[in-house]
Amino acid sequence: MAENKRDRLDHLLNDLNSFVVGFSGGVDSSYLLLRAHSLLNKKIMGVTLRTPYMPDSEIKEASEFARSHNISHSIIDLSFPEPIRNNPPDRCYICKKILFGQLISFAADKGFSHVVDGSNADDAKSHRPGIRALKELGIRSPLMEAGLTKQDIRDLLDAEGLTIASKPSMACLLTRIPYNTPVSSGMILMVEQAEDFFRTSGYPGTRVRIHGDLARIECNPANFAKMTQSRDRELIISGLKKIGFRYVSLDLEGYRSGSYDPENNRP
Repeated sequence: MAENKRDRLDHLLNDLNSFVVGFSGGVDSSYLLLRAHSLLNKKIMGVTLRTPYMPDSEIKEASEFARSHNISHSIIDLSFPEPIRNNPPDRCYICKKILFGQLISFAADKGFSHVVDGSNADDAKSHRPGIRALKELGIRSPLMEAGLTKQDIRDLLDAEGLTIASKPSMACLLTRIPYNTPVSSGMILMVEQAEDFFRTSGYPGTRVRIHGDLARIECNPANFAKMTQSRDRELIISGLKKIGFRYVSLDLEGYRSGSYDPENNRP
């Protein structure tokens, strides 16, 4: 039961006692931050790392969540790490090493004993190179350690009446760009604007993968008919072309996490 796992989480958090939460504003880190705050109050702080490849909307939502729950929160601005400028296959590992290294320094400066992140139990079963970096740095993942899955976390948030329970999963915008591709600010902006377009047009959770001047749309297959057979089709084509795409395509496999990863591209 999720409640039993929550009790294990509480025990872990109380043992840690004083820590910084790497807070992206997503479902997992939001639940972790909220639970930690309810137990430890001023002994914890949420810290959001603002990079050029994190959507502005996520930063705003993270800030609003912390503010609405009176949780101590800080934002650290970071420049684009040059080791991942060409989007290498081990990008996530390198990025986590750099970003959480910054969090470790921040926590030490502020007198916190630990740094924790919002990885959940499902993440241990999927392609998550960043988890190796976290382990090497000594970052704790209390949700994972407690056995809490994504669905457990959504259920617990829903039980508390929090609308963030239904928030779609989010990942950094670099995951929308093919590996071994030089990343420009223009590419990131096009992806961010395209996904903002879908979010405000009633298609939350839609991903836009960029292939040069082609947009490959990944969405819930339940939305295929509406996207292709209604007035929305022309609106989508027009909207994405205004952003700068020349071609607009719908991926018939629908949304799947890590679609650029080799193991997800086998026939």
